[in-house]
Amino acid sequence: MAMPMGTVEGLGRHYVLDPTKSRFVVKAYVAGLLSAFGHNPTIAIRSFTGEASLRPESPELSSLRFEIDAASLAVTGEVNDKDRAEMERSMREEVLETARFAAIRFESSAVQATKITEAMYAMKIAGNLTLHGVMRDLEIPCTVTAGDESFRAYGDFSIRQTDYGIHPVTVAGGTLKLKDELKFTFDIVGRRTPEPGA
Repeated sequence: MAMPMGTVEGLGRHYVLDPTKSRFVVKAYVAGLLSAFGHNPTIAIRSFTGEASLRPESPELSSLRFEIDAASLAVTGEVNDKDRAEMERSMREEVLETARFAAIRFESSAVQATKITEAMYAMKIAGNLTLHGVMRDLEIPCTVTAGDESFRAYGDFSIRQTDYGIHPVTVAGGTLKLKDELKFTFDIVGRRTPEPGA
């Protein structure tokens, strides 16, 4: 059962997301005639903030918000320094245009939740993702564990760059380019905070 999130404020357990203990990455896929010679780059999201709320007796009243520093995205994996620098420059200046669109934001609006164990839930978190100045609906399926002191959510979701007004990168005269789809994989950890007004 999905329920609106507006009633969640002031209810349940509240957590602040901790990027130093979390893993949040983006996988891009190479296409084109030379795709067999290209690597599928992995991009790490180094800096983000956010919060989550969960009410154990009513997990459908959970909420999630996060904001990513777009300039913090960094290419990882088996890429030489020259290619990495060029890919990151292109990503920031031409793809994400971080000077104009500094933040990537998600805010939940409804949740479907199924209890797996006493502290673990399978969730589908619906909300709005704002990327490159464009807001679109997004559903994030994930597994959530919420204890007295900590919170963990892991899962993945995909988006199409063109849905957000982004043109996938093309190099070598179009013989090597990135596919439209990007896959986000996350394992996010948070720490418990006092409830508002406590």
